Amino acid sequence: MKSSVGWTIRYTLINVTYFVAFCTIHALAALYLLDRGFSNTEVGILLAVANILSAISQPIVAGIIDKPGPLTNRRFILISVMIIALGSILLMLFDDKKVLVFIVYVIIYMVQFTYQPVMTALCFEYQKAGYNIYYGLARGLGSASFAVTSAFVGGAVARRGVGLLLVINVVSMLLSAVIVYTFKMSDKKTEDGKKDVQNGADSDSVNERDIDSDEVAHNNLFDFIRTYPAFSLFLLGTICFFFAHNMINDFMIQIIRSLGGGEKELGYSNFLQAILELPVMAMIGIILKKITSNRLLIISGIAFFIKILILVFATNMVGMYVSQSFQLFAYAVFIPAAAYYVSSNMSELDQVKGQAFVTSAITIGGVFSNLISGVILDNLGIKQMLITGTVTALVGVVITIIAFKPKRSS
Repeated sequence: MKSSVGWTIRYTLINVTYFVAFCTIHALAALYLLDRGFSNTEVGILLAVANILSAISQPIVAGIIDKPGPLTNRRFILISVMIIALGSILLMLFDDKKVLVFIVYVIIYMVQFTYQPVMTALCFEYQKAGYNIYYGLARGLGSASFAVTSAFVGGAVARRGVGLLLVINVVSMLLSAVIVYTFKMSDKKTEDGKKDVQNGADSDSVNERDIDSDEVAHNNLFDFIRTYPAFSLFLLGTICFFFAHNMINDFMIQIIRSLGGGEKELGYSNFLQAILELPVMAMIGIILKKITSNRLLIISGIAFFIKILILVFATNMVGMYVSQSFQLFAYAVFIPAAAYYVSSNMSELDQVKGQAFVTSAITIGGVFSNLISGVILDNLGIKQMLITGTVTALVGVVITIIAFKPKRSS
């Protein structure tokens, strides 16, 4: 195995730069767009369009990467970070042109979501090549960087304006480009999965991935479902979980105000749930030795359900903080467990697609949440919205339990 410390640090920096920009592009999208003259309705339309496009693009890009050819995980990430950096520069120069802002923001939002599963697949590709990278620790520190960015960027924007968000995007993406560019194998794998140096060959060559000749890529959706029925059913459960999860995140300020809090408590809540992800993700390798990834996914689904159920009965901010604490068992478990499940249960030629389908399901859950939750909130109120989310999360738990139900031996 290659030295774990150096490669883990470099992969961690890829995650850190990603989630710094994720905070400014995704979590603070409304803050930027409202300042640029968009209405709440226009912001909702923009985000829905971007989410739908990313849900479509993720499996398409993954199918291309999974095929032996010039487009690899590393190369796609490098292309993506440069698109986001250039898009942010365009927004700096033409921030008074609303149509252009709409188009460019949709593109950078979509691209960032699209390369998230590719970033996960990159880690497992390198692990299989003999590079000992601690995925959970790197991903957890990525969440920590999101938490720290959330804690400090709000005050900084209040002093310097929303243009600061674009500066952060450009700096973080340029740093990421340098890290990703140097993040490459210097030798090629032999048939037994180890590596022999061959004149310093670039690992991003056409034959980078060591693929069994008997393996077949399942790029057709129906072939994929027939090959991985349990995983495909689990994706429906994922949509339900993230319908509820995004409901809380998207309308958190309204929930907090109903419990007597305000913007300060919003910052505390975001920081709490993000920072709690670090310890679980860092220890996921140890946890997986005790509990299988499919059981962890069931546990995380139950935690998503409990998290929103608590809010149905909450009467003050204590209930909000208790609910957010279940991030420790919900999102923090789900993300690494899903990544390891795909890596352990899918063909090499379906790895990136598997990671992309998880992210697509997460995105679709968010789209439904955007379209439905606001309508319920405006017409029926917060309590009814939370009850809808709770019921949906419960349906997700039932679906996931059925998907991963042990098969009886004949």
